[in-house]
Amino acid sequence: MLDHLIERIRAAYENDSPLILQGGGSKSFYGNPDEGEVLSTRAFTGVVDYQPKELVLTARAGTPLTEIEALLAGQNQMLAFEPPHFNGPATLGGSIAAGLSGPRRSYAGAARDFVLGVRIIDGTGQPLRFGGQVIKNVAGYDVSRLMAGSLGTLGLITEVSLKVLPRPAAETTLQFELDEAAALLKMNQWAGQPLPLSATSWHAGLLTVRLSGAVSAVHAAQVKLGGETLKDAAAFWQRLRDQSTAFFDKRPAASGQTLWRLAVKPTTPPLKLGDAQWIEWGGAVRWLESDLPAAALFEAAKSCGGHATLFRGAAPAGGVFSPLTPALHTLHRNLKQRFDPKGILNRGRMYPDF
Repeated sequence: MLDHLIERIRAAYENDSPLILQGGGSKSFYGNPDEGEVLSTRAFTGVVDYQPKELVLTARAGTPLTEIEALLAGQNQMLAFEPPHFNGPATLGGSIAAGLSGPRRSYAGAARDFVLGVRIIDGTGQPLRFGGQVIKNVAGYDVSRLMAGSLGTLGLITEVSLKVLPRPAAETTLQFELDEAAALLKMNQWAGQPLPLSATSWHAGLLTVRLSGAVSAVHAAQVKLGGETLKDAAAFWQRLRDQSTAFFDKRPAASGQTLWRLAVKPTTPPLKLGDAQWIEWGGAVRWLESDLPAAALFEAAKSCGGHATLFRGAAPAGGVFSPLTPALHTLHRNLKQRFDPKGILNRGRMYPDF
């Protein structure tokens, strides 16, 4: 299967034919529209190595997340960044290429923080390995982590080595009735205290907080914070991870509706950019349903020290991601030129001119 992937990319390079790199297709909506024939990794599956005592797992790109998570659960371990499945056949390679993390991200780390090494095929069809015994490439970049969130524009990920973590000994979820401003204040206050926080969420006047860790620590925090204990909490966080709640579910498919993701400083006060919103990551992520112009939302996020992404909906002319500064634009173009000189891999997926 690996030889087949290499041959397909080499042929595309020779013919200057764009390819759409795809795993399970669960995140095909994410990013700008791309072009070309689909090159799937779905058949390239399997866990290559798993060392529970070393907390390291290596698997091929097409391996379903469900298979990896079941294997880890058998050893009472987990993928701490909680990659979203979006109710689709999500794969490991696609999850790392998208670089998306779930509710635990702001407390445990992002997807890129757990990547130890990758094997890829670049845009010329050359297989490369980064991480592990090969520390960095000649340019000095930590390429293994650079692949996280690159949306397949730098290379086809064929294998990933990840750091995994033990599951917490105890976990409970509390809820509080608070308005947006009060909820943001609480999330920031609690973040500065020695509390075993592992996820936060606010929507429609309800602040939801997950505590994870040692039994004694979780119990002490629960007594200190109060609130109402949420039953079936695991299902709540899974629905939020996969955006299968009523707020997210197919809303942007209707005419004129778009779903925006604004990454801002956690201390940012209420943005007042629309009535319908969902807040995660201690205030650092604001999901917003809005019909405001893209430029207005890009500028609003920038003024708060962050950036905006059109997550679902018709892409604006300039693309779904916040415009890059000239320096970052040059850096991105240089990396793209280095790894994919003819621009055949997921052409336009990240930025229209890449």
